[in-house]
Amino acid sequence: MAFLFADANYPFAVALVLMLIIAVLEGALVVIGLGLSQFVDALLPEVDLSIDGDAPNLGLSRFLAWLRIGQVPVLIILVLLLMLFGLSGVALQSLMQSTLGFTLPAIVAAVPALAVALPLTRLLAGTLGKVLLKDETEAVSSASFIGQIATITLGEAREGSPAEARLRDRFGTTHYMMVEPDDGESYGAGESVLLVQKQGAVYRCIRSDNQHLQ
Repeated sequence: MAFLFADANYPFAVALVLMLIIAVLEGALVVIGLGLSQFVDALLPEVDLSIDGDAPNLGLSRFLAWLRIGQVPVLIILVLLLMLFGLSGVALQSLMQSTLGFTLPAIVAAVPALAVALPLTRLLAGTLGKVLLKDETEAVSSASFIGQIATITLGEAREGSPAEARLRDRFGTTHYMMVEPDDGESYGAGESVLLVQKQGAVYRCIRSDNQHLQ
């Protein structure tokens, strides 16, 4: 116990204690009919995201999507991240102490611990998402996006030059795709477009006030 709360393990001990506090608080609130997880999700409506790729890009939204936020309640992901960060850090420091006779400074050890915790959190969150949300969600075919409204989020969509757009499906999950105008127009960030067909990985779109295809 003394080793766990040593200065070299301070951030990892704090992470584990926070994880336990959140877990106990959530359990207590569930017993009385409240839910901390739902409350946290309600405070963060803009991180209800999903991603089709295997790795995040430099954007915060893509990173949150990569971390499975939107597929699994935020609080569960936070508990997983705190637990894995804390355990990884303590394991690293214990290994250093037993093999080399010293521990790393806490701020140095935090870097590899976080590097281990993030992908493991994503992996476990993905597994939990399949179990927890199995009865609440259905697989959404990309073809079902045709006729839906998407919002340009990054770049300018021009003929021959797709831009990134965001669409929220009927289950409340947000999807990102590349869109390209089908009407010779150009669309910038913040504009809404109507998806009319899919060509490979790119969706063709027109101005969203053209509703005749819906």
